[in-house]
This record gives sequence, structure tokens and C-alpha cells, in this order.
Amino acid sequence: MDTVYFDHAATTPVHPEVLDAMLPYFKDQFGNADAAHQYGRDCKVAVEDARELIAKLIGAEPSEIIFTSGGTESDNAIIKGVFAALSAAGKTEIITSPIEHHAVIHPAQSLKREGAEVTYLQPDSNGVIHPGQVADAISDKSAIVSLMHVNNEVGSINPLREIAAICKEKKVPFHSDTVQSVGKLPIDVKELGVDALSISAHKIYGPKGVGVLYVKNGTPWIPWLQGGSQERRRRGGTSNVPGIIGLAKALELSVNEMDKNSKLFNDLRHAMLDGLTERFGDRFTINGPVTGGVPHILNVGFKTDSESGLDGEMLLLNLDIEGICVSNGSACTSGAMEPSHVLQGIGQSEAISNSSIRISFGASNTVEQVNLFLDKLEGILERMMATAS
Repeated sequence: MDTVYFDHAATTPVHPEVLDAMLPYFKDQFGNADAAHQYGRDCKVAVEDARELIAKLIGAEPSEIIFTSGGTESDNAIIKGVFAALSAAGKTEIITSPIEHHAVIHPAQSLKREGAEVTYLQPDSNGVIHPGQVADAISDKSAIVSLMHVNNEVGSINPLREIAAICKEKKVPFHSDTVQSVGKLPIDVKELGVDALSISAHKIYGPKGVGVLYVKNGTPWIPWLQGGSQERRRRGGTSNVPGIIGLAKALELSVNEMDKNSKLFNDLRHAMLDGLTERFGDRFTINGPVTGGVPHILNVGFKTDSESGLDGEMLLLNLDIEGICVSNGSACTSGAMEPSHVLQGIGQSEAISNSSIRISFGASNTVEQVNLFLDKLEGILERMMATAS
């Protein structure tokens, strides 16, 4: 049985060209990029070439690119680093939203122990934060605003340019987690006006365990991970040379293939929605934007007569048995499924939240796979709804 993978928002397979670019740095060019000898110098040149390429692709300066272990580290580093730089001057407020990735929410919450005050802006029913909310929230105590570009569960798009303009006027640093938008939407840091953003390689057909933190020159920020002179003393630790090479290649490919992939994702989304409507009618609902979001993420919930909804864990397991890989955005702790904080944050009911799945498309997906998925899903839901009623 062929497996259908519809979970590309979680991770993507490494692109063959990315793997080819990385392989020499696992074997023949294995040097430490900070070593003074030839092996080190060769790797240092490769790392700096990758830095320049990434900077060019997002409209930044090479000096503004800091290599990290991924989106989570980048988010932690900028939130904690800006707070550390500004809190002594009374800038102790962190402005964010309740539907951010936990890599933003948890660092913000942890800083409460150091005197931080966290302000959560309420998204609309599509998962969008509006610029006026940011303008109203910013105060003399605001240290940083952190709002993601594309929501990883429902695919909504925040208006970064407008939010960034407000933050600039108020002289408050603005960070955005762009893990789900880079390579899918045009990203130019100068045009967007952001002060910092986070990137993760494995979301764009690159390797796991490597990412970028862009920090605009002049942004108040104290490095978070210390213990070495790497990255101009902004991020200690031996450079992940193969990962950095892979990240640069993956970003280059994703930017070059953006238009082609966007068309594919739109075609797949339309086919999926047409099929869901034909088979389930008003028994399903779209969580997040029907239009105006990114096409590669589609979050849908299913309506039942049960007050608690379907068993989301069982729905995923049944799909997996049938060779279908999707996710539901929930966290599983000790076997107990908890409703998605994103779906709760946009006002969705517990029953729908429990009965929802996230479908996220990738470059290798086809309309034939969509139809196979719909066939499998229809049979599974018939069985589950009969049991739940």
C-alpha cells in the first residue's frame, strides 16, 4: 500500500539537490569552520557563501543572518535576547497572540519569572491579528511584538507590513516567525519592515536541526546561546556546516519553485474542498480562512451529534492504518488528547477542535492522492460516526 503524506507543514523530505549539496561536507570537506587550517578555511568559505545567498534571497545583509538549530531556537533567542537588552530600562511587556507556535508562547511565559508582562492580542475567527490591535496594545513598557506570518495550523496570514510600520513608528522591535511562509510567500525583510524573523530548513525540503535568525542591524538584542565566538559571538556552538549548506540550497530552490508550487497547492486545495463538499456537505467545516490564507494548509473539522466530537486520536490512527499521514495540531500528554490551542484561540468549539485534522500539501502530492484520501476518510468517518451516535 502506498502511503499518502499530507503533513508537509510538520516536515518535508530533503530535496535531492539539497542532499547532493550537503554530502561533501559529511565526508571530504568535514572541517570545523572555525579552524585555522585548510580544512577549516574551506568550510568557512562555504558557510559565508551560504550566508550571502540566504541574505540575498530574503533582502537582508549577510551580517544580519545568524545560523541556529531551527525555528524554536530562533524564536527563543530573539524574544529572550530583546527582553534582556531592554528590561533594565523598564521595557518589560511582550506582545504576542494566543495562537502563536509554542516556541513563542512558552519563552514569553517563562520570562514572567524575570518580571515580564505578556499581552495576548485576540485573533479574529480566521486567525488574523489586525494592525489596529497592535497600535492599541503598544505602550511605553513594550519590549517586543512577536506575531507569526502564517499560522502553522490554519494557514491564516498576518499583515506583517502594516504591523511592522506601526512598530517602527512606536519604536518597538517586531519579530515574526516565518517558518510556514518562507518559500511559500515572497519574503523581503526590507519591504516587510520586520526587525527579526525565524526560518527553519526542514519546512522547505532542507535538513532538520538548522535554521536562521535574521536580526536587523541595530536591533537591541543580547545573544542567548553563549560559549563560543561563532556567528560573531551571537550564537555559540560549532557551525553545522552540512546543515547550513543544505538550508541555503533549500531556500534557493523553494524561492525558484514558489510560483509552480503555489499553483499546485491551489489545485490540490480546490480538489480537496470540492471532494469534501460533495461527500460530507454541511457535516464538515473549515477552520481558519476559506480564502486569503496560504493554499498549502487546510484545517477541517467534522460535525457529529456527540457533545465532545469525534475521538481525534482515533481518527488519526485510522487514517494512518489506511496509509494516510495528516495531523490534528493537538498535543498528546499521557495518552490524553488536548484540543488545539490555535482552534480554541479562534473560538472554535471543543467538539469541532477534537474532530479536526490539518492537511498540508507538498510538491510531490497529486490530485489522485486527494481522491484516495477522500475515499479512505469517507469510510473511516462513517464507521466512527456510527459508533459515536
